[in-house]
Amino acid sequence: MSYTQEYLEKCQKMLETVRSQESQILEVARIFANSILAGRMVHVFGSGHSRIMVEEMWPRYGSFPGFNPIVELSLTFHNLVVGANGQRQAMFLENVPGLAEQIIRNFDVNDQDSALIISSSGCNVVPIEMAEIFNQKGLKVIGLNTKLHSQASSSKRKDGKKLQDFCDIVLDSGAPLGDAMIKIKDLETPVSPGSTIGSCLIINSIKAEVANLLTEAGKPPKVLTAGALIGAEKAAELFQGAYDEHAHRISKMYKSVGIESYVSKGNA
Repeated sequence: MSYTQEYLEKCQKMLETVRSQESQILEVARIFANSILAGRMVHVFGSGHSRIMVEEMWPRYGSFPGFNPIVELSLTFHNLVVGANGQRQAMFLENVPGLAEQIIRNFDVNDQDSALIISSSGCNVVPIEMAEIFNQKGLKVIGLNTKLHSQASSSKRKDGKKLQDFCDIVLDSGAPLGDAMIKIKDLETPVSPGSTIGSCLIINSIKAEVANLLTEAGKPPKVLTAGALIGAEKAAELFQGAYDEHAHRISKMYKSVGIESYVSKGNA
């Protein structure tokens, strides 16, 4: 068997793991659809390479408004690798206590919102604290991790708590311990990670179910769609409409930020 065949077979096993979570995916979709129908947002966060899943949810082709993609460049800007804005700094910042609080401080969230936090290990401080703070604010919090990897990993938090400790529902990418899935002959450590594949399967399954629920509720989403499929004019109309809707939704997240503090200082 070639390594390509082996990788694809392991991906097939991840597909089965995702399939086994259909009932949880349907429940997550219901939670997210309720937030969107209420005029609120689903806050989506991932540090490190989990950023990929955030942008997979929105905005890209086949996606629609209702999701707030929270991507911190200091935690996700990996392409320089070393030097200024390098990977070492990002990995360090990912485990700085208090950073999550500063991120969420920018948004006026309430319990009609919901959240999706992605972290393969579920053990880095910032995503754990993001889940914890959202949970404290009364949001339904969904975690997406890699179960086997998380179970065998140690939390970077002093109290040992992991992402799943602050989530209402936790979904599993189905990737193996260590993420990399292929052992090459005469190479000590494995290559070719799988969590991105499994996580994207989950993200897009949720997306499809949410779109269905919104449509059934009489609020069909404005889906970013290729001009090659529906024509350039219709595609442009959808893009502009979707971006406008996102702007109106996100504006609510800023409307009352810090208002109590502002008023208490005599600025009313």
